Amino acid sequence: MILVTKWFGVFLVDDKSNRVQDKRLMPHDAEAAAAKLAEVQRGGILPEERELAAERQKLTVGDRRQAELGRPELYDSSFIRATDYGFDDAFMHDVMVRLGRLRTAEPIARDQHLAQAIRDLDGLIAVSNLLSERLHEWYGLHFPELADLAKDDRYALLIARYGDRQGIIDEIAPGLQSMGTDFAPEDMREVQNLADTLGRIYEDRRSVEEYIDGLVQESCPNLCAIISGPLTARLISLAGGLRRLASLPSSTVQLLGAEKAMFRHLRTGAAPPKHGVIYQYPDLRKAPYWQRGNIARALAGKVLIAAKVDEYRGEFCGDRLNEELKARIKDIKRRYPDPPKKKAAKPRPGRAKYRAAHRDGSAQHGNRHSRA
Repeated sequence: MILVTKWFGVFLVDDKSNRVQDKRLMPHDAEAAAAKLAEVQRGGILPEERELAAERQKLTVGDRRQAELGRPELYDSSFIRATDYGFDDAFMHDVMVRLGRLRTAEPIARDQHLAQAIRDLDGLIAVSNLLSERLHEWYGLHFPELADLAKDDRYALLIARYGDRQGIIDEIAPGLQSMGTDFAPEDMREVQNLADTLGRIYEDRRSVEEYIDGLVQESCPNLCAIISGPLTARLISLAGGLRRLASLPSSTVQLLGAEKAMFRHLRTGAAPPKHGVIYQYPDLRKAPYWQRGNIARALAGKVLIAAKVDEYRGEFCGDRLNEELKARIKDIKRRYPDPPKKKAAKPRPGRAKYRAAHRDGSAQHGNRHSRA
């Protein structure tokens, strides 16, 4: 017997004769049917499925979701048609519309907010870098020396507050002589507006960074114990969520963020990447090049364990995982203190024959010319 669930009911089928032995149909109320299908999509098991599976020793199921009821098996159930049980296409359309609305209105996991927040931060960083470059180039005509005296948000705030270079000089560098040119009042006003906009963007960046840090500490304490909060957020964003990150193999976690390099390797045969965004981990970034592959593999393995614990709300073990990772990195540095010896390049097959033929051809060509 095999248990098959369709959008219009649950069926117990004799898989040898393809005959339905028992069934539990969905209610003819579109809202109720949509609620049951939503439970199926969330990975739950319906009461009708448990009822049909009860007291049957040897039972297979047609969906991995039902694995606790029996052994999953691929089965073609296309012969079970909705019209044979009183369900038409109009009712199916109504059910699917209600199902879509129901699933859309469901609350989302906090890690989905985290993925959106890190993308928002990336956008703010890109915009702030662009506007900062424009402000430096524009205001540098008036006060080029300020670039050496103030950085980032302080640079923008000083310009927005004072505008004219003299007020800035009086505050941070009394007696400084500038080589810049003077600006007309209307030109200075536009520069100050640009500086004010850039200052607000820097403030928004700080706010989003604080939000990300608080959110990641709350939802991923084990990951934060191994890697920093921003790096945790980037990994979750690249993976598409904490659940998907926890389901990936460690080799994929190791290369998250290096997709372009991996495709280049597959397309052109270039050297494969050894790490992706986890390169931001300090011990990996500072390690010699010949140790980075081993460190990246060790780090990806611990990150994956921490992600699984965080996703399934296990006991906190981040400190232990961090200690084990540090010990592994120390062992890698002890075992591989020196760079590997470079292997001599092997001649490509047929290269010697090509050179010999080329020499013979050149000699014959030279002989022909000498005879001429």
